[in-house]
Amino acid sequence: MTTKKQLVVKQAGLEDLDHTSGNQSSGEQKDVVVKTMYMATGSGIPEIKSVLSGFDIPHLLSLKVMVVKSVGAVFAVATAMCLGKEGPFVHISTCIGYLTAKFLPQYANNAMRMREMLSIACSAGLSVAFGAPIGGVLFSYEEISTYFPRRVLWRAFLCSLVAAVVLKELNPTGTGKLVLFETNYGVDYDVKHYLVFIFLGICGGVFGGVFCYANFLWSKTFRQIPWVKKSPVFEVCIVVLVTALLQYPNPLIRETGDKVMEQLLVDCNNVEEDWICAEEAKVHGKSTYYVWLVSGTLAKLVLTIITFGCKVPSGVIIPALDAGALFGRMIGQLVPDISPGIFAMVGSAAFLAGVCRMTVSLTVIMFELTGEVNYIPPFMVAILTAKWVADFISADGVYDLAQHLVGHPFLDAEQAIEKLRDHNRERRALLVEALLPTAQMVDTQTLRVTADRQVEMSYIRSKLADARNHQILEPGFAMVNENGICCGYISGDDLRTIAVSVDKDAMVEQGGIVNLVGEDFSHLADTSPVCLSAKAPVEHAAEMFSKLGVGYIAVVAEDSSKFAGLVTRKDFLRFLDSLE
Repeated sequence: MTTKKQLVVKQAGLEDLDHTSGNQSSGEQKDVVVKTMYMATGSGIPEIKSVLSGFDIPHLLSLKVMVVKSVGAVFAVATAMCLGKEGPFVHISTCIGYLTAKFLPQYANNAMRMREMLSIACSAGLSVAFGAPIGGVLFSYEEISTYFPRRVLWRAFLCSLVAAVVLKELNPTGTGKLVLFETNYGVDYDVKHYLVFIFLGICGGVFGGVFCYANFLWSKTFRQIPWVKKSPVFEVCIVVLVTALLQYPNPLIRETGDKVMEQLLVDCNNVEEDWICAEEAKVHGKSTYYVWLVSGTLAKLVLTIITFGCKVPSGVIIPALDAGALFGRMIGQLVPDISPGIFAMVGSAAFLAGVCRMTVSLTVIMFELTGEVNYIPPFMVAILTAKWVADFISADGVYDLAQHLVGHPFLDAEQAIEKLRDHNRERRALLVEALLPTAQMVDTQTLRVTADRQVEMSYIRSKLADARNHQILEPGFAMVNENGICCGYISGDDLRTIAVSVDKDAMVEQGGIVNLVGEDFSHLADTSPVCLSAKAPVEHAAEMFSKLGVGYIAVVAEDSSKFAGLVTRKDFLRFLDSLE
């Protein structure tokens, strides 16, 4: 018996792992194909952030990905692994928003308005995941979207409201309430307790920083081992086995993540028949309970590190909340005359802030999760402290690091402008002309056309061949007329489509003239390219790429407005990287 494995990576975003086995004695071969849809794995939030910053990830929001992720998330969460449902919910809701909007011409034909629709859909996803409609809107604004004008704000608010109303009517939890982890401790905190909240924030920041660094290191080492990289199902099986071995013996973390959180926030002043309350009511013999709390916190840290990034639909919010609640409950045992559940609640917010670096949105989410409006100041203290400490340990949050791992580009205008300003303080101020490619590359990107945007077919074929010779994978061409003015833009794929269509239908003679904006091809060319002066500050380019969502900018001379070169979004990102 011989076995051969071959990994085929497809451009559509799917990877097929083909297992071919044959029997030597019979001479027969049987092919078994196992498909892993990588676009449906993980959280989905890092990829959505890239899309909302203006990049295109094929098939990320397709119907097939949505269905696979919906079914996969059910089974993944049911395994009680250290993963949550919030990331998949945000991805699924974004898929629904995209699939709906693409049938509406005002969105389908306008990339900027489509991005706004996706930002709106994101808010509904978190609203459904946690029953937190306001937190969902703020999460989309703070964590995911790069452009969030006022009109998007109220539309996201409306979408999140509708999602919350439908969720309440469906009542999946059986409580009839939106609040997922409702608490009512009935006691207030004193000024001295702020020291404990700050301590929880420090510990949450350390947890988040260590988690981000360790998860990044785990993905760059263990997941790059050939047999692990080629066998994602085997990796998941290992993680499930390790999870069962570490979690099942501990009664505090045996259940799924949301159940663990619900148990740890219990108020023992009102609940009599509860295992946690019974353990905490003991006068002696509480050492075993302390061991469960400490080991549970460490187990959650280790398991979340090795689980986040597995090829299953998964989020990181619930595991981080669980770890924080375990640690907070443990610290609460040392604080007299106050419910330990309060510190479990604040600790969960601190640990999640350290992992995700959210601030305002997380405070509102915690309030909506628990219904404890009086504890908003402790939430804020712990969250801010955790963010500052985590930023000192690891500059990027978990979603930013996940983007680096999967290789998806992302442009944050604020970070880009801050980097440019730091550079300008030390050196001469940068202008847009610094972004221009070499003269040879400018010539390759230039498509000479007539005033009516007509061009010979032989010239089109020569430009496409020239781009291939220079190994430009995603070429784009600026249409420049006889006066040197940029009068349009067309991508290499669209120009290739025109060439194939002309050859197939024999629309023009060999070497004849084709109109790039004629009736047959008008939808392929952009006749209103975004232009920017070569003498403008580079910060203007960052603003235009981020807020307008354009994929390219045509740079023109300041005095004559003649075309000087094309700058794509990826060119701009490479330029920013070169400043480091």
